[in-house]
Amino acid sequence: MAKLNGKVALITGSDSGIGQATAIAFAREGADVVVTYHSDKEGAEKTRQEVEKLNRKGIVLQVDVSDEQSVEKMFNQALSEFKTIDILVNNAAVNGSGINVADMNTETFDRTIRTNLYGTFFCSRRFIRDRRKAGGKGKIINVSSVHEEIVSAGTADYCASKAGIRNLTRTLALELAEDGINVNNICPGMILTPMNQEAVDDKEVREEKSEHIPMKRPGKPEEIANVAVFLASSDSDYVTGSSYFMDGGLSLHLGQGA
Repeated sequence: MAKLNGKVALITGSDSGIGQATAIAFAREGADVVVTYHSDKEGAEKTRQEVEKLNRKGIVLQVDVSDEQSVEKMFNQALSEFKTIDILVNNAAVNGSGINVADMNTETFDRTIRTNLYGTFFCSRRFIRDRRKAGGKGKIINVSSVHEEIVSAGTADYCASKAGIRNLTRTLALELAEDGINVNNICPGMILTPMNQEAVDDKEVREEKSEHIPMKRPGKPEEIANVAVFLASSDSDYVTGSSYFMDGGLSLHLGQGA
């Protein structure tokens, strides 16, 4: 039997990359999918088409996860269509600014924190309230990053947002254990998605960055999606508050050569 048969999943930022791969993997395992996007409606429609090719139902909704009212509207629309949402994947995010803190304006920092961290908070809060009304149970999967642990100059906005997601995840795991709602992180390293478009397009850049990865290669969105399936399914019912690093061993290089 398909691992997600009869389930409904809402995946933010499922118009491309990890979100799109996860939507397709969930549909392959029997789930209907709420596909969401911020600006790439064409990409979201492509995801929906792939979901429907697998004989599952998909709908497309626009959302700005940094905006509380936009999140509420998205959930209301999704629930009017599906009546329930069993799985939430908080995947929508913006990349780091590449600006050092001394030179960063407040609006830049705020945009990253509101999208990555507040967006996860807004979506999780609404999901929890709905699941409790439905009697509990459910899965929250947050797509964090190796940068919840690994920092670099010029990425304070991004790293702070991802570190915040780590502890939001762990706190929620404690708060929701008695509700039967599991909450876990996936922490990708360098994955070939639009967020790493330069590495996608340029073989030399890809190979140069891969030198820092013990496995000597970037990851694929489908590899992240496979772990998301595990975390969304009953196979992970005793797993909560964990961070799954999927980085080809990159985080193990911390401190090497010192």
